This record gives sequence, C-alpha cells and structure tokens, in this order.
Amino acid sequence: MIDIDIRPAAPADAGAVLDFWKTAAEGTSISDDVAGVTRLVERDPGALLLAEADGALIGTVIAGWDGWRASLYRLAVHPSRRRQGVSKALLQAAEERFVALGGRRGDAMVLEANEPAHHAWAAAGYRREDHWRRWTKPLG
Repeated sequence: MIDIDIRPAAPADAGAVLDFWKTAAEGTSISDDVAGVTRLVERDPGALLLAEADGALIGTVIAGWDGWRASLYRLAVHPSRRRQGVSKALLQAAEERFVALGGRRGDAMVLEANEPAHHAWAAAGYRREDHWRRWTKPLG
C-alpha cells in the first residue's frame, strides 16, 4: 500500500478533477464542467473527496449526503495506482463521513458496463440490488 492523503476538494480543484476524470473515470456526467464541480463543493464542502500521493491526484469519490441517503459517485483511481488501496481508503473516508452525518447505508452509482468496478465495489462489501433502476430526466 502507498502513502495516501485524503482531503475534501476545494473550488480551486475543479479543473484538475475534471482533467483527472478524463483519464481515470468511466463515462461522463451532465455536470462534468467547472461550474458543476464548483457548485457541488460549495454546496457540500465535504462531499468530493480527493486522494493524493506525493502531491498528485490519484483518486476521487463523491460522498453526497442529503439527510436521507448516503450516495456514492465517481469512485475513480488513476490507472497506474489501481490495486494499491486507493479506492479502499477513499471509501473508508466516505463511509466515516456518512456515519458522522447519521447515514445508515451507502448507495453507489456504478455503470452497468464497468465490470472492473463491479468487482471493486463487491470487494468493498457493496451488493448489487437488481430490483432498482435509475430513472433520469435532464433539467433545462
């Protein structure tokens, strides 16, 4: 395992996070722009967690809490840093955040086609629930 520092993102991190996701994350989101990331960080300063090693961004997770659900998004680890404990450290930090806020269960959004992610989430103790489906509608 490598020495990993976990910290909440600041608004100034938005550009670096977006660049990182182009390399490390699967898929894109309607909110993948500086305004979207900045809005997240300003609304919920502890939600976007960054993993760094030697000052370099090596992982992210969004740990959103709305008072009802503890939602996990954008668990991403740089390809050269996978299988080194980065996702484990990020999820531990996210789960600790949720527990401190009163969360009872973490719900992860995982792309159906991202098979490697399925294995990572299962290894972290998360289980797929096939009786749910996500329904979306773009706003605006």
